[in-house]
This record gives sequence, C-alpha cells and structure tokens, in this order.
Amino acid sequence: MTTDSIRSSYLNFYKTRDHAIVPSASLVPENDPTTLFTGSGMQPMIPYLLGAKHPEGTRIVDSQKCIRAQDIEEVGDNRHTTFFEMLGNWSLGDYFKKEQIPWIFKFLTGEIGLDPDRLYVTCFRGNSAINIQKDEESAKIWQEVFAEASLNAKIVDHPETRGMQNGRVFYYDETKNWWSRSGAPSHMPAGEPGGPDSEMFWDFGEKRGLHERSTFKNTPCHVNCDCGRFLEIGNSVFMEYIKTDTDFEKLTLQNVDFGGGLERISAARVDNPDIFTIDLFSGVIARIEEITKQSYKDAKDKKPFRVIADHLRAVVFLIGDERGVNPSNTDRGYIVRRLLRRAIRFGRHLNIQERQWLNGIAEIIVSLYKESYPELTKHASRIYDELMLEEERFKSTLEKGLKKLSEYTAKLVAGDLLPSSAVFELYSTYGFPIEMTREIVKERGIAIDEVGVGEEFKKHQEISRNAALGKFKGGLADNTEKTTRLHTATHLLNEALRIIVDPNIRQRGSNIREERLRFDFNLNRKLADDEIKKVEGLINEKIAAKIPVTKLEMPLEEALETGAQSEFGARYPKRVTVYSIGNFSKEICGGPHVANTSELRQFKITKEESCGAGVRRIKAILI
Repeated sequence: MTTDSIRSSYLNFYKTRDHAIVPSASLVPENDPTTLFTGSGMQPMIPYLLGAKHPEGTRIVDSQKCIRAQDIEEVGDNRHTTFFEMLGNWSLGDYFKKEQIPWIFKFLTGEIGLDPDRLYVTCFRGNSAINIQKDEESAKIWQEVFAEASLNAKIVDHPETRGMQNGRVFYYDETKNWWSRSGAPSHMPAGEPGGPDSEMFWDFGEKRGLHERSTFKNTPCHVNCDCGRFLEIGNSVFMEYIKTDTDFEKLTLQNVDFGGGLERISAARVDNPDIFTIDLFSGVIARIEEITKQSYKDAKDKKPFRVIADHLRAVVFLIGDERGVNPSNTDRGYIVRRLLRRAIRFGRHLNIQERQWLNGIAEIIVSLYKESYPELTKHASRIYDELMLEEERFKSTLEKGLKKLSEYTAKLVAGDLLPSSAVFELYSTYGFPIEMTREIVKERGIAIDEVGVGEEFKKHQEISRNAALGKFKGGLADNTEKTTRLHTATHLLNEALRIIVDPNIRQRGSNIREERLRFDFNLNRKLADDEIKKVEGLINEKIAAKIPVTKLEMPLEEALETGAQSEFGARYPKRVTVYSIGNFSKEICGGPHVANTSELRQFKITKEESCGAGVRRIKAILI
C-alpha cells in the first residue's frame, strides 16, 4: 500500500462518514503573526475550533502540508523530518469520543491493515488540583474497540516509572496528553479552550532491541520512551473545557481535532522504524545513491542521505507553495536558505561531484507529488531557478568557509572552544552561517564561544546603528502630530510592501519629518507602477477601516517569537515595546504612534528609487 493510497484512503474513509474534504492550506500562515510556517494540521483550523462557522460544515477532513523549522538539527535520525503531511479530521461541535475512537481504530486496522496487537494508546491522567478528572471515558472506549479485535486492553497508570506492565492503554499527565494553544492547563489564560487527548503508538517490537541499544536502556521502556521502539502515529484531541478566572468549565460545543502523521503511518505500515525507507523517499534516496555511487542500506552513517532527502523536499514545497518563499537572509527566506545550504554541505560528506545536482532531486520530488500537490508543477520553473542560483551562490562560500574553519580548528581538540572572533569572521567575511559553524565543530567535539559571539554581534549592531543614525539624521525629526502620523504610516507601508511585493522585505532605515516620510527596504528591483498603486490602495484601505493601534511591552525574545517585525541591523534592549495595528501589522518600535489609523486620512507615494545595491527607497506623504 503506497503512501499516496494511504492518503486517499483516509480522505475517502471520512468522506463516507459525511466529512467535507478540504485542500491543504498554504505553508505560509495567513493572518497569523505568531509563527513563520504552518506547523500542524490544526493551525489553519483554529478559528473554527474557537467557534467560527466553517463554510464546509461541522465535519472536515484533509491532509495538511506542514513545516517544523525547529526540527532542522534533529534531522538525520530515522524519524525526524522538517516537512510532513498531517492527516486531519475535525468535528466542530458534532460527534465526539464514542465516534472518533472506533473510527480511527477502524481506519488504521481495517483500511490500512495495521495489526491491532501492535497498537498502544494513551489517555489523560487527570489533575485533581484543577478539578479535571481522569479521562476514563476514552480509556473505556479503547478497551471496547480492542476487545472487538479479540485483545484484552489492560489500563495502566504511571508507566514512566514502572514500564509496560502488560498494558495497552496508558495514562499520562498534562505534559503528554493535554492540548491547548497555551500548553498545559496551568499555562492557560481565562477564555482559552483545551482538553485531554489520546495518542496512538505503533510498536516496532521488543525483539529489535532498540531500547537495549539506546541511551535509555537503564530506565523502564514505555510507549512515550524515546528509544525508538514506539512511534506515535496519531492523536485525537477532545476539546471539551474552557478556562475561567478560577477554574475549568465544560464547553457547550465539544470538538474533535485529530492529527496523524502520514509518513509515520506509512512507516508503521511497512513496519520499518526508518521513515526514510517509505516510498515517498525511495526515488530521492535512489537518486542520491546514483550520483554518489554509495548505498544507503550499507552506509554506516545514513545522516547525509536523510538530511538531503528531507531538506530538499521541504525546500521544494516552500518555494513551490502558492505563497512561495524564496531563499533570503530574513525570516522565512532564511529558513529556506538554511535548509538548502545544510543539504549542500551534507552533499560534500557524500563527495557529490556533479554540478547542479539539487535540481535532479527536485525534479523527482515534483513528479512524485504532482497529482496531490499540483502547485509544485505549476511553480516548477521557479523552484529550479532558485535552487540553481542558491547552489551557485553557496558553492564559493562553502569552499572558502570550510577551508578557513579547518585552519581555525587545526590546533583545537575535543573539549576546546572555537573563539568568537573566528566564528564572527566566518560569518561576516565569508558569509558562513553561525549555526553551520556550530554544527560542524560539534561533530569534532568542539564548541563555539557563545557568550563571545553574542558580544561580537552587539558590537556589529552598534556599528550598524550608528551608521544608520548618520544616514537618516536621527530617524524621527521630532514628536509633532504630523511626524507621529507619518511614523505610524511607515508601519502600514512596511507590511503592505511585504504583502504586495515580497514577504522577505524588511526595513533598512527611515527618516521622518513633518512634510514627508522616507522609508528604505531590501529589494533588488524597481517597483512596478501597479505595485505602487496596490501598496497605496492597501494602506488607504487600512486607514479607512479605522483600526486601533495598540501598545504592549514584552521581552525582546518573546516579541520576536510572536512575529513582530524588527529593523535590519537595529539594536534593541532586552525589553521592548511592540505596536500592533489590528491583525495587520506588528513591529518592535519606540513610538510615538497615533491611536487609530483614521487619524492618517490618506496616504500617497511620491517617489520610489534606488539608494544602494539591493536597497530601495520610498518617499510618501499624508494628505
């Protein structure tokens, strides 16, 4: 059974149960500044889980493409990937536990053919301190469905310390079996919905000896052990509570949110703990074997194969998305660049000599997904062009950077620190990413001087800041009403440029006086006339909408994590002020700002020009 047929079978299974099949949302979230990418099947569904009416009804099913950039450095083992598909089905105030649990069990065992004797599940243990009881209802339903498969499903508590105990249904606390956007119940603010969940695991078998060969061999093995014996393949969230000021109450409408990893289910189907052996990777791995003259199966170190296969698949989907992300040095584009450059570096591990080898693999990926995700074929030329350019850009950087890094580490031994001056020179002079330096020296048992690197960056930012202050004559000329209005308008302009022109645009400086604003931003081409009109139109639309401007203080790290925009090269204190214009714009800024966009009246661009290599300048007024 192919992975494609698993996806199709899943969608059809729920379609026959009155679910509407909806297409995957973009990998670039819309109107969600809290994250760079769509990282779960649930993410695009949040408004409907919170009460909004879905246009397709109360029963929904899909396969959502996802990116988890936080897993980049984990890729290389047998199960982590940055790109994956999440099979999802939702009940929006419709069915609940007694339907969901038997259905998903029937799909996995009846439709996919998984052996029920190799399936194990977990449920929420409960927490008396917050008056939420143990999810005995789900555990009992699981016992019943296993009984129908002629299996005795013993319920076990505290497997973390006592191991399997011949159990099949296991209770865990809120760190494992509770879902809300805020995490555990203790972290939930008033008004936030959440609930217990029930996870499903596939057992690759005790006989493989995975636990005994792992670093966890001296602890009891259980389904949430990280030894590799058990693989989580799906999770049903039962959103049935809402947090009040003092307690939790049951929701009037209770939702089901299921997410199942397509690639993981496929790995369970072929009963191989190496996810890179499933058919979705076989063509890619075969191509890597062809150009390296090496066997994946026989390789002592499979990490390079896995990194290349995963990262190129992720990049193809990111560039080929309808809201495509090209390699760059900022935000989403930086992740694409980092994935590509990491793949290229691991290509060196396999001694790949072929020129422009990325596109040969990309073509296989596009072909593989052409029916399920036709946008990849639609944007194929863009994908291939970007890969070719990035490969050429990085080739000389990689050669020079690796040579210089070898010089720096020649006299170092395991346990030594690579000086921050060396790390920063590699970054600033050779364009060598710091995380790549960190990863390479780590392979040799060497660490980098993290504290010193932080200090080097502070010096660099101070130099950039002073240069910007001189160039823009202080940024804001004064705090008059006119200047304040124009300053607020730059926030609208910044976001409008990102939406209309290029999502990778970032502010490179500004100069604001009573009579006009001047705004510099990264772009290597002239704006078209229709783009200027669209930018003006969007800004004036937001002015007419009378959107309130809000101010919030928070730690710098938290501000950046929420997606707040920052000026390139600017230096910020540990605690910053974030100004939001509704859901449209969010920026770290010192102010001042108007209270409502209606105070801006009308925005007009008077000039657009170049002010340096890769930097454009807009002058604008309010009338």
